[in-house]
Amino acid sequence: MAYWLFKSEPDSYSFADLMGEADKTTGWSGVRNFQARNFLRDAIQVGDGVLFYHSSVTPAAIVGIAEVVKAGHPDPTAFDPGTDYHDPKSDPAKPTWFQVSIKAVRPIDPPLDLPRLKTVPELAGMELLRKGSRLSVQPVSDAEWKTILSLAGGKATKSRKG
Repeated sequence: MAYWLFKSEPDSYSFADLMGEADKTTGWSGVRNFQARNFLRDAIQVGDGVLFYHSSVTPAAIVGIAEVVKAGHPDPTAFDPGTDYHDPKSDPAKPTWFQVSIKAVRPIDPPLDLPRLKTVPELAGMELLRKGSRLSVQPVSDAEWKTILSLAGGKATKSRKG
């Protein structure tokens, strides 16, 4: 099992939006960065844990926990000219862009805001806290995951140790 942090601007898609989905599940579409795409296509697996992070707001914060329920598969928004994420160069027979599907586990309330995270010594090496880090999908170490869960007041799921 691995752990990840997914960034989303809440005015585009928020954790509340995910919680509001009928099955609390969505495809994590629209990623157009090759390094993040490679994580989505090659590394992220069913059962992996996800920290849902609201970016481009003040304060930016980890607001929820999700779980991957479907591994990398072609991102349908790449083929749809009606979306903001359409890529006319992407071919359904050999897709360029991928997504995973995630399911909401629980919100983090209160959210773990960026200023607070920066004060936690165990998170000093976290990709999110690196100066200039803008990657929208990034790995989270086991130790970072456990620290975040501890700050959030518990475990992500009943079956997962953490």
